[in-house]
Amino acid sequence: MTEPVPSKYWRWLAWLWLAVVLAVGVHQLRFWSGNPLESDILALLPQDSRDPQLEQATRRIADAGARQMVVLLGAADAAQARVAMQAYRHSLQVQARQQVLPFAEDARMQDWFAAARRFYLPWRDHLLTTAQRLRLQHQAPDALAEDALAALYGPMAAPRMADWRADPLNLWTGWWQERAGAAGLRFDADGLLHADQQVWAVLQLQTRGSAFRLDGQRVIDAALDTAAAAARKAVPGVQELRAGVPLHAEAAAVQASNEVNVIGWGSLAAVLLLVWLAFRSLRPILLVALSLLIGVAAALSATALLFGKVHLLTMVFGASLIGVAEDYGIHWFASWQGHPQLPRLRLLRSLLPGMVLAWLTSALAYLALGLAPFPGLRQMAVFSVTGLAASFITVVCWFPWLQQTPPPPTRLSAAIGGALRRWPQAAANTRWYAMTVLAAVIVIGGLWQLRVDDDLRTLQSSPKTLIQQQIAISQLLGLPSPAQFYLVRAPDVPTLLQREQALTTRLSALAAQDRIRGYRAISDWLPAPQQQQADAALSARVETQVLARVAAATGEPLQRPAFHAGTLRLQDWLDAPASAPFRQLWLGRLGDGVGSVVLVDMAGKHDVLSLLDSTANGLPGVRWVNRTAEYSSLLRHYRHLMTWLLLAGVLLVAAALWWRYRGDAWRALLPTVLAGVLSVAMLGWLGMPLQLFNVLALLLLVGMGVDYGIFLLEHRGDASAWLAICVGAASTWLSFGLLGLSATPALRAFGVTLLFGIGLVWLLSPMFRPPRMPPAPPPTLLSPSDPAQDVTA
Repeated sequence: MTEPVPSKYWRWLAWLWLAVVLAVGVHQLRFWSGNPLESDILALLPQDSRDPQLEQATRRIADAGARQMVVLLGAADAAQARVAMQAYRHSLQVQARQQVLPFAEDARMQDWFAAARRFYLPWRDHLLTTAQRLRLQHQAPDALAEDALAALYGPMAAPRMADWRADPLNLWTGWWQERAGAAGLRFDADGLLHADQQVWAVLQLQTRGSAFRLDGQRVIDAALDTAAAAARKAVPGVQELRAGVPLHAEAAAVQASNEVNVIGWGSLAAVLLLVWLAFRSLRPILLVALSLLIGVAAALSATALLFGKVHLLTMVFGASLIGVAEDYGIHWFASWQGHPQLPRLRLLRSLLPGMVLAWLTSALAYLALGLAPFPGLRQMAVFSVTGLAASFITVVCWFPWLQQTPPPPTRLSAAIGGALRRWPQAAANTRWYAMTVLAAVIVIGGLWQLRVDDDLRTLQSSPKTLIQQQIAISQLLGLPSPAQFYLVRAPDVPTLLQREQALTTRLSALAAQDRIRGYRAISDWLPAPQQQQADAALSARVETQVLARVAAATGEPLQRPAFHAGTLRLQDWLDAPASAPFRQLWLGRLGDGVGSVVLVDMAGKHDVLSLLDSTANGLPGVRWVNRTAEYSSLLRHYRHLMTWLLLAGVLLVAAALWWRYRGDAWRALLPTVLAGVLSVAMLGWLGMPLQLFNVLALLLLVGMGVDYGIFLLEHRGDASAWLAICVGAASTWLSFGLLGLSATPALRAFGVTLLFGIGLVWLLSPMFRPPRMPPAPPPTLLSPSDPAQDVTA
């Protein structure tokens, strides 16, 4: 008998989908010819819509340091440190001639002290410390004159940074010493740092482009390794430390690239192997691979068109999509293998209701990820839904055309199909009561031990050695953490500097009590205009008196040199090399005014966080910001929100299942609910915390897990449906199992939760399957003249 095949409508759908696939192919050629990948980890974090100015300030702080790197070389003495640095620099210069390095030495920081000294010298009289100001206001001119004479003729005079006539009281040296101490700039005249019984040479580097525009290759780290080897060859035993956002970004990009390869190719190999074992035919393998390829390509194109860039972690997460998207193709081949007598289109029509409902529940689960205000998660949601849809449409539109004969039965398919008949079913007897009690003990015990941890720091995935070096450099250089700072806002620049000075007065008191090690503020290097004018007037009055008394004592005419009459302006300071280490503190326009940040060096004393918070009390326009705590609070808030959404999703799925299956709807939903509860309990038994990403994984479990129950309800007792479920579940389980190996904590939380969840749903779903329906009579083929009939290909 000639087999009926698709109607003209199906033929048009197939050609239409081919046109779409060709368009996706053209876009993919353009996509990969550019720089399409993004690795900015901040894209994963939620945005705080309650204070957009704070978000703007945080982004500017992050952007300011995004391209900076610092290298420290420690040796026994200054000579060895200089030799090591010369060898290090020479190695980088040689490598730069051999290949284009993505970074270079930051010219702004070369000879910074000399440049800053030249810049500030004409404004010397405008710059006084609080102690100097009090001294000039209250100490008698005669006593000050005696101090000036002693500094002029005394054999033990203190070192000075200006000519005696220009600075008879040596005020400028004291100002520099206080600035350097507060900012953690503890260098000698040669720019070397003396700390931890070693002498450290410091090299500032800067990437040419964004630190997050990386291609997954280990370029920066390899170049620095080569330079460090050259330094150790020149000075054996030299110690190298390196830190900077580009190093963390490159490590994340390399890690993500490796995981895409491992998870993606591992998932694909597992899926194709399972398809081969189930169908023992090359064409099912090729067609399933084709549906996956089209799904991933369409997902990439849709994500790139909507977001402009595709995040590397989206690629890693999307690699696990392979284990889900192949379900539709496997379900088609398994059903055709079990019912070879059915025409292809009629078989597909019988499968469509269950497949559509399965795709819909999975798509809704993935779309639920997009409800969280995480740009990275929204990318993952779009990527996953588009990929699933493209794979599903490929199966529906093309598989009936591209596969002419049903796959032959295999031993694996026969064994799996026969296993369904032997699979235990839930019943009201002693054995099932005992299993229920055991499951209750596991759940209660696991939930009792379960802990919740929303700390943002648990999502850190940088290599430990890199984090340790970052901490060591921060301690040596006194670098404050950009995660905690004071945000200062004002309507104009003079008011802003005044508010900063009111804050730094309190911070100086904390530093004197050893509660903090120091701070960095613009107003320390650029006083408010009113303060500059007052200090200039005070210096001129007192120094003129001192010079007059010294001139009378020595008999030599002494006249104070002229200084700048105006005030040092912000823009002049920003344009000068002197501002290079502190330029990132200036935020510029912020809302209707201007803003800046004051960074605090807590020296690891996190117990002072509450004290720093209270320090801002009563200061207008000043706010203490702890971004780590605030992000953690946001993670907790959205964990609660997504938990309620999870419960709402379960109710919606239950309603959809009841609409189609009525009294049997619980058979599709209960295994997924039990699997979710048991998965959370297993986290408790394993000592793993419950986080937002575990809850998001449970959302996916609801969408994917009910598919198994749906197929068992749609095809009651059908061994081919059970074969499709087993092969699909195995591939999904392997895909998310590989995701559980990710070094990225968020992805690992997804993977581990779904590793338990998918496995448990697969075990539990057949236990609640409905009774087998009585065998139906063989289908009667319609005559070729029937318009609803398939026509010959």
